[in-house]
Amino acid sequence: MLAEQKKLHLIEKILKIDNELILDEVDSVIEVRMHGNSARRSFKDFAGMMSGKEANQLEIIINEGCEQIHPNDWI
Repeated sequence: MLAEQKKLHLIEKILKIDNELILDEVDSVIEVRMHGNSARRSFKDFAGMMSGKEANQLEIIINEGCEQIHPNDWI
């Protein structure tokens, strides 16, 4: 696919995006790639990236993997 065709294809895809968070992410990727913007992102930039179910699964994984004390490990 030629560069101009790729651009048109991407534009068509972007026009179909209804989710504001996805648009923000696409914009961020473009900015970083074109301008080398490596500025720190706000924690708020990541809000809404996970569904409630995904967040609950992550919390379970953290609790199971990080909050366990094994007395034999201290010997």
